[in-house]
Amino acid sequence: MKRTRVATAAAVVTMAAAVAAGCSGGDDMNHVQGHGTPPSADQQQETGQAPHNQADVTFARGMVPHHQQAIEMSRMAPDRAESPEVKALAEQIQAAQGPEIEKLTGWLQSWGVGEHSGVEHGGHGGGMMSPAEMHRLGRSSGPEFDRAFLTMMIEHHEGAIEMARTALSAGQFPEAKQMAQQIIDTQQTEIDTMKRLLAST
Repeated sequence: MKRTRVATAAAVVTMAAAVAAGCSGGDDMNHVQGHGTPPSADQQQETGQAPHNQADVTFARGMVPHHQQAIEMSRMAPDRAESPEVKALAEQIQAAQGPEIEKLTGWLQSWGVGEHSGVEHGGHGGGMMSPAEMHRLGRSSGPEFDRAFLTMMIEHHEGAIEMARTALSAGQFPEAKQMAQQIIDTQQTEIDTMKRLLAST
């Protein structure tokens, strides 16, 4: 009888300790999750860490090919432009938009979405040039290229600013909104420069 009572008492103590440990562990777990241990990728999205929405995705998807076309246009300038200022502007555009493409594609990868573009390559969506316009630009040179480049790039920049304004007002991802504001500021300054150059050509 004594052995049975001892065993029963031991079992009760063990169960009580386990229950106490479980309660304590739950409190500790909640404390750690709230202040120390980073949540999983799914939890990050659910809890709003580095939040993004469809407007951010649309901005990134649209701006990648938009920047790529601007760089393609700018790469024609060293051999075809006559104006040193046009050449310098083209170099400036490449230097600014290349790193932005890397950031945009990195965001899309981290969000688990593809790079399918919301900008139509064959039309004027977002200020994009058509294949025929790109062909004409590539065949021009000298002052003709300068005028065509400036005219097209003004339209191209205006499209980018429109896209950036949408991202700024409707987007959620902080870095994307920061880039959108940077695009607005930088490209508006370049538009002012290009209009001045165009007026003097």
